[in-house]
Amino acid sequence: MTTHARGTFDVTMTPQPPDDNAADVPVGRMPLAKQFHGDLDATSAGQMLAVSTDVDGSARYVALERVTGTLQGRGGSFALQHNGTMTRGTLYLTVTVVPDSGAAHLVGLAGALTIAIVDGQHVYDFAYTLLCLEEPLCTVLQSSLALGGTIPRLAPVGHHLSLGVFCS
Repeated sequence: MTTHARGTFDVTMTPQPPDDNAADVPVGRMPLAKQFHGDLDATSAGQMLAVSTDVDGSARYVALERVTGTLQGRGGSFALQHNGTMTRGTLYLTVTVVPDSGAAHLVGLAGALTIAIVDGQHVYDFAYTLLCLEEPLCTVLQSSLALGGTIPRLAPVGHHLSLGVFCS
């Protein structure tokens, strides 16, 4: 079942100088830091790469960020991947959870985040699912991960997994 988390965030981007061996189309690099408010109470740190063109309003960016905090009361961390394209002023943006990047109480997190700017404020809507394993199994898996182990392969059964159910 898909759950929505909504709120706002503040972002700081720090443009870095171009590499000495930059090509004709320089790639901009910017460390970014965010503070999320609302259903996602968290901070994030990441890197963004961007290229603009000679055509006004056309550019492309990619970014990866690690988010740490609480998502509707569940503590942990996860990674987000951004893919943004602007074609002559029209923006196409996807921000998705990196598969299997959830840690602590966010193991099994999957989803996509939409971003809008409303009255100068960044607003997010995070549509997500969270695989909620049976408590004893969840504890075993988290202990295994903490010791450098791996999660056993789970067999798909319809939209659920044979060893777990989705949380709401």
